[in-house]
Amino acid sequence: MKYLLLIFLVLSVLIACRKEKVNYSQTPYTLDIPSHFPDMAIPEDNPMTVEGVELGRKLFYEEMLSGDNTMSCASCHSPQHAFTDPNKYSTGIDGIQGTRNSMALINLGWQTSYFWDGRAKTLEEQILEPIPNPIEMHQSWKDAVNKLNGNVTYRNMFFKAFGESGIDSTKVAKAIAQFLRTMISGTSKYDVMYKYEFSMPLTSYEQQILGQVTPEEWAGYDLFKSLNGADCFHCHKGAMMHVNKFSNNGLDPAFTDLGRGAITGNPDDNGKFKIPTLRNIALTAPYMHDGRFATLDEVIEHYSSGIHMSSTIDPLIEYASQGGVQLDATEKDLLKKFLNTLTDYNFVNNPNFQDPD
Repeated sequence: MKYLLLIFLVLSVLIACRKEKVNYSQTPYTLDIPSHFPDMAIPEDNPMTVEGVELGRKLFYEEMLSGDNTMSCASCHSPQHAFTDPNKYSTGIDGIQGTRNSMALINLGWQTSYFWDGRAKTLEEQILEPIPNPIEMHQSWKDAVNKLNGNVTYRNMFFKAFGESGIDSTKVAKAIAQFLRTMISGTSKYDVMYKYEFSMPLTSYEQQILGQVTPEEWAGYDLFKSLNGADCFHCHKGAMMHVNKFSNNGLDPAFTDLGRGAITGNPDDNGKFKIPTLRNIALTAPYMHDGRFATLDEVIEHYSSGIHMSSTIDPLIEYASQGGVQLDATEKDLLKKFLNTLTDYNFVNNPNFQDPD
C-alpha cells in the first residue's frame, strides 16, 4: 500500500508539472514608442514578451557565448560608450582585430538591413553571426548551446520565454533581438525640436527643454537642412535621423573595402556603406565604417572640404566636385552645436539596458 501511495504521489507531481508546462503562456511586452516615431514592425515568428526581453538582456551580457568565456555582445557594444566600441576596430578573443568599426545599437527595430554592408536582412539573422565568427567570439553554436543547456537558470529562462523545453541558436537570436528592439532612443533635445517644428504636442517637461534650445542650436539645425548650407538632410532626417539606404559619401577615390558591392557583386555598389543614424553621434566616436575619424570636427571637415570623387559617389552630395560644402569656421561650430542636441542621456543611462547581473 505504501508503494502504491508513493507511485501515486510521483505520478501526480509529474502530471502537475506537465500540465504547468502545457498551460504556461508568455506575457506580452508593450514597447514604449515615442509619439513622433512610426510603429515598429515586429516579426510574426518572434513576438515581444516580457520573458523574451529579460532573457535577451541577460544573453546580451553573457560571456559564455564566446569561446574562452571572456567576451559578450556588450564587449563591442558597451553601454558606457552609447552601445558601441570606442576603439577604431574591435578585438576578438584571439587578439585579432576586425576591419570595420562597431556600429552603435540604436533604434534597430526600424532598420531594414544590418552590418555596414547590409549582408543581414533581419536583426535575428545579424545576431547569429558574431558568435561563430573566428575573429570575434570564435565559438561554434553547438558549443555555445551546450554551455547554456548546462545552466539551470538558462534552461528555466528559455522555457519561460518560449513555452517549451530546449535551447538552440534560433531561440538565442530571437531573445537577443527582442531585447535590442526595446533599445529605443527618442528623448534628446533634438526630439523636442523636431516635434515643435512639426507642431506636435509637447509635454510640460518637453516645453521646458524647448526653452533651453539655444539660437545657435536652431541655426545649426537650419544649416543641417539647408541645400546651400551643410546639406546633411538627404541621408539624415526625420525622427530616426537616417534613411535606409547605402551610400558612397566620398571617403576615398579608390576602394580597399568594396562595402555593399562585395555583397551584391554589382560594381555600382562599390564603396557604398549603410547610412548610420546620427543619434548620440557625439558619444559614438570614432566615425565611418573604418573608424578613420576620431572626432566630430574631423567628420564635419570631411563633408566641408574632404570629399573625394569616384565612380559611385552619391549624387545627393551636391558639392562633391568642389570637395564639399565649404563651411566657414562659424558654420562648422553651429553645425556641431546642433549635432550635440542628438545626445540622449535617458537612453544611454536607461537601467533597463544595463547588465542585469
